[in-house]
Amino acid sequence: MDVRYVNPFVSAIKRVFETMVHTPVTIGKPMLKDHVTFSPDVSGVIGFSGDAAGCVVLSFGLDVACRAVERFAGANIDPTNPDFSDAIGELANMVAGNAKTEFDGMNISISLPSVILGKDHTVSVSRNPPRIVIPCQTAYGTLYVEIGMTLIRKPATARPLATTGAR
Repeated sequence: MDVRYVNPFVSAIKRVFETMVHTPVTIGKPMLKDHVTFSPDVSGVIGFSGDAAGCVVLSFGLDVACRAVERFAGANIDPTNPDFSDAIGELANMVAGNAKTEFDGMNISISLPSVILGKDHTVSVSRNPPRIVIPCQTAYGTLYVEIGMTLIRKPATARPLATTGAR
């Protein structure tokens, strides 16, 4: 996967978690999904379509998710409360939406978020694109951002300059 399509997610996770969850984020070394053994308890999933297809998955251990939701919502929310899933989905939506704004010249739509709760679950998505996992260390613990993205159409090139005057 081209780094030009990973960096927007790195910027987005830092921006969203620093402004909305009030924690600095240290970005770890991206790695292929095949080399990661993390089994999350909570995941927020957003799909992409348009000029690129794929998804982004934010995965947390339950303790990290609870602390992130508490800081994001300003209140302690039990994971069985529907507001907990809404908060995780909104964080995933903000990360995907922020990243989307950096894909210049591309027409990309994002789906509504889905949230998965369950100890040691697996998020299974297409194996076709290489899936990159980025460990992100926060004051509350580590979360993982998984990106799988395939270009459907190359970004539009820069627009030609307008010309004026008759020839």
